[in-house]
Amino acid sequence: MQNGIRKLMEGHTLVPVVTFSNAEEAPAFIEYLIAQQVGCIEITLRTEAGMQAIELLKKEYKGRFLVGAGTVTSPEQLDKLVQINADFVVSPGLTSELQAEMEASKLPYLPGTSTPSEIMWAREQGLDTLKFFPANLFGGLDALKAYGQLFPDVKFCPTGGISKATSSDYLALSNVFAVGGSWFQKDFAK
Repeated sequence: MQNGIRKLMEGHTLVPVVTFSNAEEAPAFIEYLIAQQVGCIEITLRTEAGMQAIELLKKEYKGRFLVGAGTVTSPEQLDKLVQINADFVVSPGLTSELQAEMEASKLPYLPGTSTPSEIMWAREQGLDTLKFFPANLFGGLDALKAYGQLFPDVKFCPTGGISKATSSDYLALSNVFAVGGSWFQKDFAK
């Protein structure tokens, strides 16, 4: 299930979540991440430049950097991401249709959840590797500690309101395999 997302993400504990307004900005940012010893990125599809940046980076950094798509909410986006060979996809939430489409895409995927009911539904679908989003609005560290007791088989990548300073607190939890954050883009812009 999930087309191997957990195996793909092994060793990638920090996942920069980035929104580009211009795809041409992407290569310089990837070089910055490489200098920070970060080997993957989640590019949001919140702007038109997102899909273009993924396509550009997949050609330029083929096999040297994991380039994923975030804010994936439709089968149409998935179709395009398959065409441009994205490495993985991340959704902010999960529906039965989107889950089926993500599985069929053969792309490794990380679906978003935030509540116990959503996590239970995801587990019923055979999913055990989830995005916890938005972490800051749904209890953050305390929620993940509780979820670790309730759902010991589930691993999370919390995203949303996590800072460089708090990322290590999240990564210290046994049920957290990675942390997504936008602080990389903020630091790069300084």
